[in-house]
Amino acid sequence: MPSQKQLKWSQLRVGLTVVVASATLMVLIFLMSGTGGWFTHKITLRSYVDNAGGLREGAPVRLAGVDIGNVTTVRIVAGKPITPVEITMKVNTKYAFNLRKDSVTMLATAGVLGETFVDVDSSAAKGPEATDGDTLSARSQPDIQDVVRASQGTLQNMDALLKRVDRIMSFIESGQGSIGKVIYDPGLYNQLNATVAEFKGLVDDIQSGKGSIGPLITSDEAYKKVIATVDKLNVMVDDLQQGKGTAGKLLKDPELYDNANKTIANVRQLTDDINAGKGAIGKMTHDQEFAAHLQTLMNNLSELSARLERGEGTAGMLFKDPALYNNSDQMLVETRQLVKAIRENPKKYLTFHVKVF
Repeated sequence: MPSQKQLKWSQLRVGLTVVVASATLMVLIFLMSGTGGWFTHKITLRSYVDNAGGLREGAPVRLAGVDIGNVTTVRIVAGKPITPVEITMKVNTKYAFNLRKDSVTMLATAGVLGETFVDVDSSAAKGPEATDGDTLSARSQPDIQDVVRASQGTLQNMDALLKRVDRIMSFIESGQGSIGKVIYDPGLYNQLNATVAEFKGLVDDIQSGKGSIGPLITSDEAYKKVIATVDKLNVMVDDLQQGKGTAGKLLKDPELYDNANKTIANVRQLTDDINAGKGAIGKMTHDQEFAAHLQTLMNNLSELSARLERGEGTAGMLFKDPALYNNSDQMLVETRQLVKAIRENPKKYLTFHVKVF
């Protein structure tokens, strides 16, 4: 049977073994933790915000989604009326290459209902590395409460819209309005059914070859005529390409092209001669004296037409004097009466007397 001394020594060894193993396990856990444990160097950074938003001490500090430290204190300080909340953080220096003095902090939430943490944004930072005691500027970000408050107006509008839609659906279901009548009126269904039946009869008649459209669809004659027309067009195109006929000669005969080219050259030469003042037309175009005579003639014609309009002179009186028209009309009437009398009694006017001496 073991003595009491031996039992105490065994219990002591077991206790020492447990203490050493626990200490070793704690050291390994801190060495393997993301923040580097007890044996890593850390720096203290500060940031000031207007509202802590539920941030607590011990909350993680993350850089690009990676934990680099923790929040040590969250408190309200004096002398900063706009951003009174001071956040003190301890971060690992092994991330200092991407942690700058002009980095920006903002409060973020892990999911909708997750805890609040400090997110450091260095995407636009270009300053030197952050050192112990630096203050990082903060950027506000709307939290879930701000989103809810901003969405209250939208929810109210949606509620009013849903109520209107509900009233409209009630009217439709009761058969009121145009849409309600369209849906619930049996007369419309009957008319639609009759229209469909008539359309079906029309399609049946077309398929059976009745009417004007039926033969076009069911008969091969129309198809044969179309093919014959296409063949004629192909023959016509072939003749044109071979230079046959008048149109073919217009397209293929080089003599026509030469004549047209010569005609264009002659017209161009004629235009050049006119522009140079050659010939009668050229002189008429460039001679100022001829232009003056022409202008005088136009003025005289204008004056003559004006005098005719006013009824001046013999010609003007012929246009404007009504007595000439009346006399002419009277003479025509008398001539018509004379011809009529001669036709009725020719002996009275066409009698010849022959005297013999």
